[in-house]
Amino acid sequence: MSDALARPAAAGPSAPPRSNAVVAVLALAGIVVALMQTLVIPIVPELPKLLDAPASDTAWAVTATLLAAAVATPVVGRLGDMVGKRRMLVVSILMLISGSLVCALADSLVPMIVGRALQGLAAAVVPLGISILRDTVSAEKLASSTAVMSASLGVGGALGLPTAAFIADNWDWHVLFWTSAALGVVSLLLVLVFVPESKNRAGGRFDLVGSLGLSAGLVSLLLTVSKGSDWGWTSGTTLGLGTAAVVILLAWGWWELKSKQPLVDLRTTAKTQVLFTNLASIALGFSMFAMSLVLPQLLQLPEQTGYGLGKSMMTVGLVLAPQGFVMMVMSAVSAKVTKAKGPKATLMIGALIVASGYALNIVLMSEVWHLVLVSCIIGAGVGFTYGAMPALIMGAVDPSQTGAANSLNTLMRSLGTSFASAIAGVVLAQMTTDFGGYALPSENGFKVVMAIGAGAALLAFFLATFIPKHKETVRVPAADEVEEATPVKA
Repeated sequence: MSDALARPAAAGPSAPPRSNAVVAVLALAGIVVALMQTLVIPIVPELPKLLDAPASDTAWAVTATLLAAAVATPVVGRLGDMVGKRRMLVVSILMLISGSLVCALADSLVPMIVGRALQGLAAAVVPLGISILRDTVSAEKLASSTAVMSASLGVGGALGLPTAAFIADNWDWHVLFWTSAALGVVSLLLVLVFVPESKNRAGGRFDLVGSLGLSAGLVSLLLTVSKGSDWGWTSGTTLGLGTAAVVILLAWGWWELKSKQPLVDLRTTAKTQVLFTNLASIALGFSMFAMSLVLPQLLQLPEQTGYGLGKSMMTVGLVLAPQGFVMMVMSAVSAKVTKAKGPKATLMIGALIVASGYALNIVLMSEVWHLVLVSCIIGAGVGFTYGAMPALIMGAVDPSQTGAANSLNTLMRSLGTSFASAIAGVVLAQMTTDFGGYALPSENGFKVVMAIGAGAALLAFFLATFIPKHKETVRVPAADEVEEATPVKA
């Protein structure tokens, strides 16, 4: 390897473009992972026919991804700290590619579920990418780079729905997964060429018992939350899994506190800045996902209901697509606010913007442009908050714990989305109106969910007030860290 590659400080003008390339490649990988998460939404109603299986079984094509992502995110984040973040990033993208290929070749339920689970194992790409940026990007660009990386989730989700709907309407459904595999291969090649491996590693022994305990606890908790409405909230299965989740997670916490090399350092997690950032992340994850549940249903319900707009899934995707672009633009604005006022202020501003979007949605929901406006306002708020949370986390943890800490924060947001799905599902199932003999969610039901979404955003604002205010919370990488973390040959 030449000295020019080994030491960016001596590379002159070539160093900044390399840094820009790393940010662009990691953001692309994040977008690809987010696309994967929305890929099946347009075909979910058709899965029972496509896979020749009951709807209750085909729902596992979505649930399997959720469970796999929850398990993989903290485990892969910790492994990234130990053995190399770039290495685990490559492994995660390989999981995405392999899962996409399995789904692309599937014509029955079991391989479809297996493939979707493998895709879910790639969920750690974004927190790993943010952690890599901490080790490779200069202090001046760190806030803006992490904001762009965080926004990639929203951009990918917003673009994924119209893209998937267009593909599903015009080609065989397997093309969805061939496309996902192709995008994964492109991301993998770009990562191998442009993304460096950090020399900053924690080493040590992997906490296998802790990883198994956390996985069992999370699976029990998420199954309780996501399947409780199907099984019945008072059924033996739901109550048994809920009880098991509490017991297992308490036992896991005891183990982590006594372990010398824990999977998750709970003492670090208990720091005021980390704790309240993670709690605010749960509330914001809840708030963001509430919109994803309400707006598509409002758009697709029949116009004869008096509040539905009778639009197609393709239109739904086009209505939500601008939100992704707004997130990306606002991520740059949030980075400037973070530099001027700190990430705590950015997080609080974003939470208020999200709350205002939901409040506006309660009174503006009768026209397509109303929903475009609302989704863009909420997207602007999310762009602010998602850029601030990694900065707050990284400002409070040691560099050797960056991967695990960012992954845990991502997991907290995912838990928020799961709770949103469960609670919104209960509200909409209870507040219904009769339409030709069918029970449909009522207009007031949607308004209640919007009010809950606004309340969750305001809760995030309140929780953020407890985050300590520091003059500078984003850690400045040491010169030798930036120097060492340069591209290496794949």
